[in-house]
Amino acid sequence: MTPEERVGQLFLVSFQGMDVDPESQIHDLIVNRHIGGVILSAANNNFTDAEDGSMQLLTMIRQIQLNRWAIAQPPNTTSSGDETITPIYIPVFVGISQEGDGYPNDQIISGLTQLPNAMAMGATWNRDLVSQVGGVLGQELSSLGFNLLLGPSLDVLDNPQAGSGNDLGTRAFGGDPYWVGELGRAYISSVHQGANGKIAVIAKHFPGMGSADRLPVEEVATVRKSLEQLTNFDLVPFFNVTGNVASEAATVDGLLVSHIRYQGFQGNIRASTRPISLDLQAFSQLMTLPALTTWRETGGVMVSDDLGSPAVRRFFEVTNPNQAYDAKRVTLNAFLAGNDILYLGEITSSEDPDSYSTILNILAFFTQRYGEDPAFAQRVDESVLRILNLKSRMYPVFNLENILPPLDRLATLDRSEQVVFNVAMDAATLISPSPAELENALPDSPTSTDRIVFLTDVRTTTQCNQCDEASLLAEDALQQAILRLYGTQAGGQIRSYNLKPYSFNELLRMLDGDPEMFQMERDLRRAQWQVISILDINNSSPSSQAIYRYLSERPDLFQQKKLVVFAFNAPYFLDATDISKLTAYFGLYSKAPGFIDVAARLLFKEIQPRGALPVSVYGIGYDLISATMPDPSQTIPLTLDLPITTVPTGTTTPEPSPTPVYNIGDQIAIRAGIISDSNGNPVPDGTPVQFIITNNGEIISLPQTETTIGGMATTHIQVQAPGTLEIRVESEPAKNSEMIRFEIPGENGPITTQTPTIQPTETLTWTPSPSPEPTAIALTGNPPPARPSLLDWLLAMGIALLVGLLSFRVAIIIGQVRWGVRSGFLAVIGGLLFYTILAISETLGNNPLSPMSTWLAIVITTAGSTVGILSAWGWKTVSTGRLKENAVEKS
Repeated sequence: MTPEERVGQLFLVSFQGMDVDPESQIHDLIVNRHIGGVILSAANNNFTDAEDGSMQLLTMIRQIQLNRWAIAQPPNTTSSGDETITPIYIPVFVGISQEGDGYPNDQIISGLTQLPNAMAMGATWNRDLVSQVGGVLGQELSSLGFNLLLGPSLDVLDNPQAGSGNDLGTRAFGGDPYWVGELGRAYISSVHQGANGKIAVIAKHFPGMGSADRLPVEEVATVRKSLEQLTNFDLVPFFNVTGNVASEAATVDGLLVSHIRYQGFQGNIRASTRPISLDLQAFSQLMTLPALTTWRETGGVMVSDDLGSPAVRRFFEVTNPNQAYDAKRVTLNAFLAGNDILYLGEITSSEDPDSYSTILNILAFFTQRYGEDPAFAQRVDESVLRILNLKSRMYPVFNLENILPPLDRLATLDRSEQVVFNVAMDAATLISPSPAELENALPDSPTSTDRIVFLTDVRTTTQCNQCDEASLLAEDALQQAILRLYGTQAGGQIRSYNLKPYSFNELLRMLDGDPEMFQMERDLRRAQWQVISILDINNSSPSSQAIYRYLSERPDLFQQKKLVVFAFNAPYFLDATDISKLTAYFGLYSKAPGFIDVAARLLFKEIQPRGALPVSVYGIGYDLISATMPDPSQTIPLTLDLPITTVPTGTTTPEPSPTPVYNIGDQIAIRAGIISDSNGNPVPDGTPVQFIITNNGEIISLPQTETTIGGMATTHIQVQAPGTLEIRVESEPAKNSEMIRFEIPGENGPITTQTPTIQPTETLTWTPSPSPEPTAIALTGNPPPARPSLLDWLLAMGIALLVGLLSFRVAIIIGQVRWGVRSGFLAVIGGLLFYTILAISETLGNNPLSPMSTWLAIVITTAGSTVGILSAWGWKTVSTGRLKENAVEKS
């Protein structure tokens, strides 16, 4: 390869339109400048909404590869000094960012299946569903000829910016590092599989943008975090798809390095890094972390974020106010920091007329530096080798047959609506109120006589500058779904003339007193139901904030009505005061058609919400860290962790597993779990579990602390002494567990194991990562002691009340009303006290009158009541005597 070819492989560029003919600039960059790849985007008009838009896109991508292939065929040659070299054909990266949920996170908004965004997948907590989505994306993008995916986002959204719209929002899987890593790993693996290994996945935004308070496109964000904090939190998902993953399919091909600064990165809170993508020292420290070092050694590629973004230019202009913006310097800094591939985007130097001119200057600058600086040349060669190895993994042989997608695969596009609907069903979340309160607030679904007003945040976009305008969420989207599912053609549960849709723009006009909105106000007053559909609420879309004004300014229009809100974006934009005014608040997370259908089914109570919030929502006091801790109401399963026994095949009846026998000095393998969190999911890996061991009722050592993997924790306990050995577990704040009890003999003898019977719950059916199941063992032991029955308690209560009443009536007859009340109460107290003592003694097994019977309960209760009466009259005698003594002293 010539220096020009090697340097060209380092760069990703963008271009305008769909023209890749020989006269175009992109043709020159690919054919003559050997550019390594291109990134397509809607902002650059690389797509169209025409009926044959997918075919046009496929044709363009095929032509990009053909252009590069043609120049490498004889007799084309390139002169390099005294040597004539035939250019080598190396396939071109054709990349895209397609994060789901349509505009603004999808670049292609028509022609492909509108898949759910990351947060919608996160709300399912289901790896299988995430894998289905990733598989569809990989298959569809590969069918169009894409071989580079900028995504998914592995950012941990730990600080949602409600109301500002300046966070990643639904682009993140959630706010828990473990689950972001698990779902991200499932997604990456399935994209690879769906594309048959022909898409390179570049996870973003390394080392994590979840704590940023502004979007990376607008300004370089600064986050106060040390390297240690990043390692324990933000970097966990990236570790899970790099060095800490066993499967090649689940290993990410590259990481997109974000333009983010860290204050206190090295411990000094007053020191800030430069943007990580441009900071050699900080970048190098990150690369020394074990998981990333291992991944880099096996070919992991680092890709810079868009160096042509306004955020990067603004940073350099602020830090160097007296210098012209030099794109060559920026690009060189990014490369020397450690990036292998440099995404140039629309980068333009101050002295250049356009981005194309700047790119040519950058290529010439790098080529010159390659020839003059051996250290720089070595650094280029190292990155080029990583890039070529990555392309070789996708295409073992660089020929057109392996690289060009066939034309007949377009029929498979936009055919996966069922996958979207399945995700929507599992993602739908009841945010407020609780399920029990919802039954009281909405006991019934709308009927054919109910009037319903729909208020929708309607926004529009276009696929390209010349394309038709399209709504992100149509004004009547939910209304049409309801009519399709429950209208006159589907059972007649609802009537179309009772449904009235309005947009947020119309709502603002009504709130501003526009007289033309009189009918809207009238419809709101007459409606029994008001259903509001919201997207993200931010300053860039003034109409999105109409819901705030409506809830605060016009309570007269929704009080005493059923007010239901569906959030088709992030669930945290309403505060506690807003939520308190709603009848019900549901989180759907995505506006894809399947999610709108699920919203309609929720409104008509056809389904129950299954999802759980994947981020903290302070408006309802929901803290994700607390929610993913062990559920305190559970009883943690505890079992012997025995090796798997092989069941012989054939007709022979398998022999039962022998009951293990333990003696002093033996090791007992114990397994706790699955331990569930408050949402019913297995707790994250690394959750501490304490194994508490007692011998003859005394704790014999400090608790053994282990951590969970797949919701389970295992340990080995050494038998140290004879006697009754009991083992239980705790995992804060869950204190209850099953108990295993062993009778350890002084000499070799049998084992007795006793385990409480626990009713199975849904959480116990979770299937974690493949792990051995414990062998079932026969557990024997003494039956639990008999307990008092409900009949005994009712009889005791009745007898105590009866005796107390008789005592009160007798006292009235003899004219002692006050002492009648006292004796009556003491009779009830005495009877119930004696019965309680009897019941506790029977439960603990030390009842001297055992076995307990109904007659025994009657006798003991009567005796207690009698003692109560006698104590009352004894009290009266003592009191009367004191009064007489006082009277004598006064006289």
